[in-house]
Amino acid sequence: MTDRNTQTADVGPDEFGESESVSLWRNHDFLHFMSADVVSQIGTQVTLIALPLAALVALDADPFQIGLLNAVEMMAFVFFGLPVGVWVDRMWRRPIQVVADVLRGAALLSIPIAWAFDALTLTQMFCVAAAIGVGTVFFDVAHMSYLPTVVPPREVTRGAGALESVYQVAKLGGPGLGGLLVQALGAPVALLVDGVSYLVSALLLGRIRAPEQRPEVTERRRLRVEIAEGLRCVAGNRVIRLTAVNGALTMLFFGAWSAISVVFMIRELGISPGTYGLLLLGVAAGGSLGAMLAARVIGRTGTGRTMWWASLLSLPAIGLIPFSGAGWAMAFFVLGAGVFELFSCVFNVAQFSYRLKVLPQHLHGRVNATMRFLMWGATPIGAVLGGALIEVIGARQTLWLVAIGFTLPQLLIVLTPGIRTLPEPASAD
Repeated sequence: MTDRNTQTADVGPDEFGESESVSLWRNHDFLHFMSADVVSQIGTQVTLIALPLAALVALDADPFQIGLLNAVEMMAFVFFGLPVGVWVDRMWRRPIQVVADVLRGAALLSIPIAWAFDALTLTQMFCVAAAIGVGTVFFDVAHMSYLPTVVPPREVTRGAGALESVYQVAKLGGPGLGGLLVQALGAPVALLVDGVSYLVSALLLGRIRAPEQRPEVTERRRLRVEIAEGLRCVAGNRVIRLTAVNGALTMLFFGAWSAISVVFMIRELGISPGTYGLLLLGVAAGGSLGAMLAARVIGRTGTGRTMWWASLLSLPAIGLIPFSGAGWAMAFFVLGAGVFELFSCVFNVAQFSYRLKVLPQHLHGRVNATMRFLMWGATPIGAVLGGALIEVIGARQTLWLVAIGFTLPQLLIVLTPGIRTLPEPASAD
């Protein structure tokens, strides 16, 4: 869930080194931009599973500590989410991304080093999780806001869809890969591979040649004034406000699900980390399909109808997930979560594309940060609640509660009048 907008008056084909008619996938800068995004997003999602697995396997952490570890990683969106948007609007965006990648890579590399010297502790794990979170909030906001630099105006929607597609695939494929890496290499060594991936992302970003638009510094106001401007921009648009609430609720229950799933699958059902990783890769196939279909569906159906139908059709899929169990019953997990991810990806590309077209470019950093703050800020709350509920009522019962919770944001879209007849947006600039 992300944002940006076009600025057709100031950008021409020559500034991108090629005609606008050339495919995005033959655009040198976009290829490096997307390659860095793929590596960074997968690295982030691998960390989400490899870090708690490292705590679980190497340090024998309990479920509540695992939930707290997930929460610490997401707390950066709560503490830094809003001011980061202002800083991104004031600064060059590519250096922010490079520094964030280096920070995350260095933090992760400290774990296998400490493990090799038998000095790894939960305290260090929490510190690394916090560093990863800070790096991720800076990277994500700057990366989304950097998109107009590397694509022509007419390709912005396709570029935005590609970003969302990478996120959706990485969100499930990354943890799956993380499970396989932990199974094959052990948790600390898997984090070594993950740390190197962030450094690769930094190198790829360094190869982008497109000149970046100079940040506007003529009017430097108080931080809280500029933060408030981003908040008003989100709150003042009915559709963006609705998708922000939808995203916050979705990420609240996703945070709980991320804490529950690893405990439910590995401790209650007794599957190995590698098998768990393969199951998540199967779920990721649904997100991949949604990524391939999203732009075509939006083009034929329209933004509003796409969001409405995607929300409606995801409801039956959610109901399958709590029936997951050992043996053949694993199919309920893969099918339910996979279909849900398919429609979630289509929905996210639709609402993302809408925001790209209606928001002015000079607000991108603040609006990106506001949306991330509202959505990802809910994730640590869900992670802590999920871990605590497992201790009180058990993993299976918590899984049912989370599945019921996932229906709320979908119903919010389905039951809101006017979504299906939403006019197609025009560019704000």
